[in-house]
Amino acid sequence: MPSLPGCAATPLCQDCTTLRLADFLPYRLSVVTESVSRAFADRYEAEFGLGIPEWRVMAVLGEGEPLSTQSVIVRTEMDRVKVSRAVIRLVDKGLVSRSAHPEDQRAHMLALSPAGEALYRRIVPRACGLQAALAETLSEAELAALDRILTKLHRRAARLLGREDEGG
Repeated sequence: MPSLPGCAATPLCQDCTTLRLADFLPYRLSVVTESVSRAFADRYEAEFGLGIPEWRVMAVLGEGEPLSTQSVIVRTEMDRVKVSRAVIRLVDKGLVSRSAHPEDQRAHMLALSPAGEALYRRIVPRACGLQAALAETLSEAELAALDRILTKLHRRAARLLGREDEGG
């Protein structure tokens, strides 16, 4: 099998003719992400009736100021449809309020409702606990290195997608 155009042999991909999925970096990142998300999702769904998209919307709204739907899309890096569906579910549950955007008649501003703020305050300690349980397997130096590595990979992926202004 010939090498692929643009292939660059690396320690992760030796000869550019075959690929072992278990060693493929994008796959490994995806598997870790799915495992961690599933651990969080199971708890959020069981305890609070929230899926991951709903929690992500609540998390960015819980950081403070009201946000436009577009800002939520950018901050969560979820697609428009997923954010819209999550917002609808959160509004229907009374956890998020939607108001007119002051500068754009077609857009809305989103904020946690009082019930949403109360739920957010209940979830955050559990989320922090789950994060601590996950991170306890790493030393401080490993956590710092992981943070740097994830930031570098995120920036590189953003550049590859032509979104240099995004990606942390």
